[in-house]
Amino acid sequence: MTSHWHLQQAAQKIRKGGVIAYPTEAVWGLGCDPWNEQAVQRILDIKQRPVHKGLILVAADIGQLTWLLEGLAAEQRQLLEDSWPGPNTWLVPHHGRVPKWISGRHTSVAVRVSDHPLVQELCRLTGPLVSTSANPTKHPAATSRLHVEQYFHNQLDAVLNAPLGHRQQPSTIRDLLSGEVLR
Repeated sequence: MTSHWHLQQAAQKIRKGGVIAYPTEAVWGLGCDPWNEQAVQRILDIKQRPVHKGLILVAADIGQLTWLLEGLAAEQRQLLEDSWPGPNTWLVPHHGRVPKWISGRHTSVAVRVSDHPLVQELCRLTGPLVSTSANPTKHPAATSRLHVEQYFHNQLDAVLNAPLGHRQQPSTIRDLLSGEVLR
């Protein structure tokens, strides 16, 4: 199990532009500072994922996303609050508040408030993080630390050791404006 000291070390690596792997609710994720273009590009490179697809931001609580949620209608904000923390990723309009290397070609950005204790604690230390499944494109998402090591041997700055959450599927992705379920 990851200690608080290991979490602090991982947070320090993130602040210095590092890329880490960590367990989430259902699968292992890769994370970095979303404002660090080089760190994000490292994730895209090791995943072999094109930048135009965009990435998810994960947070410890809705307060970490207030800057992004400004201007939403009260009903939209309530939908988010009612679904978080939990396995719900929402596409919200970003109004140019996130870099292109996060939003890709989209006018919205995917955001989630995790209910995984380790992810919450890590985000409390770093702020919102990039959160993308730990797998190369077209490969199954890693469901164990061993899978992470097999996929990304020596390409990560840290791998946090803790159990996955108890979900069987990655988060549901919904468009906040249309209500459409994308995953």
